[in-house]
Amino acid sequence: MTHFFEIVYLVVAVSLILTFDSIEAARNNKFVTCGSVLKLLNVDYRVRLHSHDVKYGTGSGQQSVTATEVQEDVNSHWSVMAATGKHCERGQPIKCGDTIRLHHLSTNKNLHSHHFQSPLSGNQEISAYGDDKGVGDSGDHWLVVCSGDSWRRDTPIKLRHVDTDAYLSISGRTFGRPINGQFEVIGISNPYSGTDWTAAEGLFIHPTEGDSGEPRHTEL
Repeated sequence: MTHFFEIVYLVVAVSLILTFDSIEAARNNKFVTCGSVLKLLNVDYRVRLHSHDVKYGTGSGQQSVTATEVQEDVNSHWSVMAATGKHCERGQPIKCGDTIRLHHLSTNKNLHSHHFQSPLSGNQEISAYGDDKGVGDSGDHWLVVCSGDSWRRDTPIKLRHVDTDAYLSISGRTFGRPINGQFEVIGISNPYSGTDWTAAEGLFIHPTEGDSGEPRHTEL
C-alpha cells in the first residue's frame, strides 16, 4: 500500500513539474530573447528595418540602413545580441533597460549611429558598422525602452542610441536609385512620431529549448 502511494505521489509531482514547465514556456513565448532573429516593424510607417551592401554617398560613407515596405526580404533580418564585450544567455528574455546590439545577418554588420547627418532630412545618420567578424564599437549599442519587465513581442518599444541619446526613427522621406522607394532611417532626440517599433516575423529562441532544440518561429 505504501508503494502505491509513493507511485501516486511521484505521478502527481511529475505532472506538476510538467505543468509548470508548460506555463513557463508559454510565458517565455511572449518575449524577444537573446539570440533571436527578427524583423523590426515601425508602428507608424509600417515598414521594416533593412540594410544591404550599399554605402552612403555622404556623411560617414558607411553601409546604409533603410526601411522597406516589402515583408519578404532577407535583408531585413536582425539578430539580438549583447553589448560589445558582454554576454547574454541564449534564449533569455531581453529586459526593459537592457543595452543590446542588432546584428544584420546578411552583411555581418551592426546597427550603428554617430553624429553624422542623414542624407535626406539632415537628422542623425543611422548606418551599419563592424569588421569582417561583426565586431564594432560603442556606437552599436542601443537601449531597449519599454514598459514592464521585458521586451514583449506584441508591444511596441523604442530603441535609444547609447552614445548620442537619439531614438531610432523614420523621417518619412524615400530614396531614389539604387534603393528606390526605401525609407530613410534616422536618429531623433524626441521620442515621438516614428520611434515605436515592434517585433514582426522572426525566429525566437527560448530557454526551455536548450542548444539542440528547435526554435519557435513565425514566417521569416
